[in-house]
Amino acid sequence: MSHGMSSDNGDIQALIRAEHGNPFAFLGPHQRDGVTLVRTWQPGALEVELLDESGQLLTRMDEPVPGLFVAELGQPQSYRLRIHWSGGLQETEDPYAFGPQLGEMDIYLFNEGNHRRLGRCFGAQPWVADGVAGVRFAVWAPNARRVSVVGNFNSWDGRRHPMRLHPGGGVWELFIPRLGAGEVYKYEILGRDGVLPLKADPVALATERPPATGSVVAASMDFQWDDEQWMAERAERQAHGRPISIYEVHTGSWRQTSDSDGEPLSWAQLAEQLIPYVQEMGFTHVELLPVMEHPFGGSWGYQPLSQFAPTARHGTPADFAAFVNACHAAGIGVILDWVPAHFPGDAHGLGLFDGTALYEYAHPFEGWHPDWDTHIYNLGRTEVHGFMLASALHWLREYHVDGLRVDAVASMLYRDYSRKSGEWIPNRHGGRENLEAIDFLRHLNDVVASEMPGALVIAEESTAWPGVSHPTREGGLGFSGKWNMGWMHDTLNYIKEDPLNRRYHHQQITFGLLYAFTEHFILPISHDEVVHGKGSLLGKMPGDRWQQFANLRLYLSFMWSHPGKKLLFMGCEFGQWREWSHDNPLDWYLLNQDDHRGVHDLVRQLNRIYAEHPALHQRDHSADGFQWLIGDDNSNSVYAWLRRGDEGAMVLVVHNFTPVVRSNYVVGVPEAGAWRVLLNSDDHAFVGSGAGSMGEVWTEERESHGQPCSLRLELPPLGTLILAQPQD
Repeated sequence: MSHGMSSDNGDIQALIRAEHGNPFAFLGPHQRDGVTLVRTWQPGALEVELLDESGQLLTRMDEPVPGLFVAELGQPQSYRLRIHWSGGLQETEDPYAFGPQLGEMDIYLFNEGNHRRLGRCFGAQPWVADGVAGVRFAVWAPNARRVSVVGNFNSWDGRRHPMRLHPGGGVWELFIPRLGAGEVYKYEILGRDGVLPLKADPVALATERPPATGSVVAASMDFQWDDEQWMAERAERQAHGRPISIYEVHTGSWRQTSDSDGEPLSWAQLAEQLIPYVQEMGFTHVELLPVMEHPFGGSWGYQPLSQFAPTARHGTPADFAAFVNACHAAGIGVILDWVPAHFPGDAHGLGLFDGTALYEYAHPFEGWHPDWDTHIYNLGRTEVHGFMLASALHWLREYHVDGLRVDAVASMLYRDYSRKSGEWIPNRHGGRENLEAIDFLRHLNDVVASEMPGALVIAEESTAWPGVSHPTREGGLGFSGKWNMGWMHDTLNYIKEDPLNRRYHHQQITFGLLYAFTEHFILPISHDEVVHGKGSLLGKMPGDRWQQFANLRLYLSFMWSHPGKKLLFMGCEFGQWREWSHDNPLDWYLLNQDDHRGVHDLVRQLNRIYAEHPALHQRDHSADGFQWLIGDDNSNSVYAWLRRGDEGAMVLVVHNFTPVVRSNYVVGVPEAGAWRVLLNSDDHAFVGSGAGSMGEVWTEERESHGQPCSLRLELPPLGTLILAQPQD
């Protein structure tokens, strides 16, 4: 039979050159002259047979052109292919016998930038079509001439599974029968200028473990959660008036296995070890440096390429879900670092995805970040806007995480961020603001507030941009909170000073209170402060060993008693000497030494006091929750203030930033009677010297600091006192 090969020559040549952009128009079953003509393109096959549904032979297929197999069926009917390869037999349904599986509404919503569940639609989805189980693949590549799915299942041969292009949407789709979870795949894309390096799936739900770069078909997202009560109560628990104390963790280096090759813990091991530790220390949340899959471990996750897939370094997506579930069972919230500002230029990634600047801006003045040598998302493109919005919602919805900390927001807000004059492109009004990114951030925060009650979205934003954590209806960006970078820089610079010189830098402590209530601030001592030659937090402290530990205890006590939620990077809670290295676990052996254990015990006690005393957290973001008592004692480097909560709750805080015991130091207070010392950072319990007031102190009838009575205190050297009136 000729099968009309001469009229099909154009299609055949396109298949041979792997340039066919519309394979469904030629392959699979087609009606011709009253018969069903079946074509299948299997380059390298020895023989192909057609079987009926029961597996009985219908006919052997002809091979008029090497790799093209053709047969006629008398009437339309279901069939299977039995393909003879040199390595064995393969039996499968014909991918090109199935109609479109991706709904038009899904494509419409994606093109509108408003598809909220891309992780359940695009990428690789376990699927059943016409009763046949397999995997449906869908990818956006509007400027590609041909897109194929490749993997071990087709010997990574891009000729074997070219995809269907949906008209008008730029979305390619293919259902491949008999594939399942665990299959490794990528996309082979023919761009305008030729075949591109194989691309990982932008919406992959799982990946190979680095350094491998393949996407992996994930099992259906059907994890059995048991945190219904946690999720239902989250909105109240996450409210601004609640205590939030965050333990920031790099999961690859918090602890490692005992193997000499420094293997990271699995999610199950982290659940067994990290969760009880966070509970014991009294932190309310754990914040994980980005867990989205990233090819370069030295980026700590901040150069991710898979915005929907947890890194395979610790296990499967289900393993990660189980970790979050276990955190909730233990009463711990989970915050993930999330990076919508930029992405790396790895060949298998999003850069020039279909041969054009698809996810990134085309012009390097907009699309290339000079600080990090990375691409910048073009959030002005509706599909990219929607892609990143769907990524954020994916972690909040599918993995029940309680918040996202948005990395590098400042770099998103300004078009001239870190750029010289003449190396940036103004917005349409001629200004420096990145209007597309601002619209995206506002949209993100509004959608999260609406669809994910109680979920936090926290900005790492280092400039004076107004209203970062103000509602969008008031012109703000709508974030739940903002890292207080100014506070961090000022106070670290202050604490590094020799105590003799601190009197000349007094304002570095007081200045932060001038703007402390302009945003919903989080006080961050993060990973960024203990890397790149900055040394450890303990290493920043001046003086001999005793003074260094006393300064560290003082600084942490100052931080916990200052307005603002708390964030502390791992290792700082016990005074690690060594600068953090992502390749090595923390130096846990230091807890065998008394002074390190003293810092550890202090942080645990600070968390307990912070949570138990409403005055320390209820009005964190309101000026009426703070009252200066002593802010001008430069000569003694002493500060004193009141923290106030609802219903009259009140706590007195006094800091002495010099290594001198100050006896009979008078501090005015508003209420007469006994005041109990809740914490003395120089207590023997924290391996301090034991100086300073302890127990109960009674007021004197002496007006001071504008208050009707006063306390006569002994201030510990390089120490903090926190006092409250005993409750009836």
